Amino acid sequence: MPNTNSSKLKRYGLKMFGAFAVAALAASLLNLNCGGVSCGLPLRWLAIAGLCFYALGKRSLTTWILVSMIAGAEFGHDFPLMAVKMRILSLIFLRMIKTIIAPLIFSTLVVGIAGHSNLKQVGRMGLKSLIYFEVVTTLALFIGLAAINISRAGVGISLPPSAEQISAPVQKQTIGDAILNSFPENAVKAVADGHVLQVVVFSVLFAIALALIPEARRKVMLSFCESLSETMFKFTNIVMLFAPVGVGAAISFTVGHMGLGVLVNLLQLLLTLYGALVVFVLVVLVPSIMLSGLSVKQFALAIAEPLSIAFATTSSEAALPRAMESMALLGVPRQIVAFVMPAGYSFNLTGSTLYLSLAAIFVAQAAGIHLSLGQQLAILFTLMLTSKGVAGVPRATLVILLGTAASFNLPVEPIFIILGIDELMDMARSAVNVAGNCVATAVVAKWEGQMGAEKPSAVMMESFKEGVKLS
Repeated sequence: MPNTNSSKLKRYGLKMFGAFAVAALAASLLNLNCGGVSCGLPLRWLAIAGLCFYALGKRSLTTWILVSMIAGAEFGHDFPLMAVKMRILSLIFLRMIKTIIAPLIFSTLVVGIAGHSNLKQVGRMGLKSLIYFEVVTTLALFIGLAAINISRAGVGISLPPSAEQISAPVQKQTIGDAILNSFPENAVKAVADGHVLQVVVFSVLFAIALALIPEARRKVMLSFCESLSETMFKFTNIVMLFAPVGVGAAISFTVGHMGLGVLVNLLQLLLTLYGALVVFVLVVLVPSIMLSGLSVKQFALAIAEPLSIAFATTSSEAALPRAMESMALLGVPRQIVAFVMPAGYSFNLTGSTLYLSLAAIFVAQAAGIHLSLGQQLAILFTLMLTSKGVAGVPRATLVILLGTAASFNLPVEPIFIILGIDELMDMARSAVNVAGNCVATAVVAKWEGQMGAEKPSAVMMESFKEGVKLS
């Protein structure tokens, strides 16, 4: 009974502090005065303190990440000069995450392919994945095209008489370049440069070669890769303890560097992108989740943490390790997660693809250039190819956008206008990238008839539980 009463008091206390935080935040937004002095700043920080106390009781990493995002935004708004200097903390977090990606992809792919020795399944998964990727990204392109034509966010913009010019010539990416860049010339260089697709190609070929040698010799390498895979999941759990600090610093830098007033000038474009992404999620991703047989609510709860990381860091790659764990825990076999999700980081970045079609037409609108339906479709066809080379790193889509503008003789000046809110746009599209790749693994697993066929290992389950609930 005493334990029950203590538990109830704890819950009541958490609810009280949560209500206090909301009340303090509301009071600060209403600009209430205390004896003629504005109480906004202290009340906002009191609200954040209340949220921190609430998070202490929850002991949830996702909760701490969300609280750190709020605290980081407030710190960046109140102390912009100090906030800009905090960027180093977010860069440390991103670097630690990037050290996980290559060994995790390599080990899980090798175990998934060579461990089962079913090369026909690999080819079948590859074909199904590519079909799904192409259909979904094409829908994303058309939704982005429709959204910007409806909002016409770029119409009426007056370009400055002398706009900033590109410091380096834009390289047009041909189909041949995209294909060539998928294959590594040096495996170590591919890892060092962060080319996810090249790492995937090397890992698949290595796994196929390993599957073709006698079992006695294959067993040693498989044992090593299994150990490496489990170790990297543990490594991920350790790194994720730093996530609230890295995420808070990233948000703080963004607000301190750009300021909250940046939303005023390009609010229409920002809302167009966010609205289009919401439509894409509701019209494409939600039906796909239902097709896979998973509960939408269960799926959303499972990927909440990876989405919050991608949103805050503007990096799809930063959320990759935890996203892979989440899907494995939902019942998607590890060999499917290890194959589909990394491949999706080059072929299925739906948020970035939608943004590219929207931004390309915005550039033409801002420049006062009327594009016929045929010209817009030609741009979409080009983006279907060039967007497949977009890396899951912050603002890599700008490279593709500049190349597309050069290919269709569009001015680059409007692109520099987009740069003002690109980081805010990158948050949403990175989160949708992660969600889209998580959905893809579930759909392919359903098509393969293997949804729930493999239970996650005890080490992975323990690692995930430790990551979700801080002890």
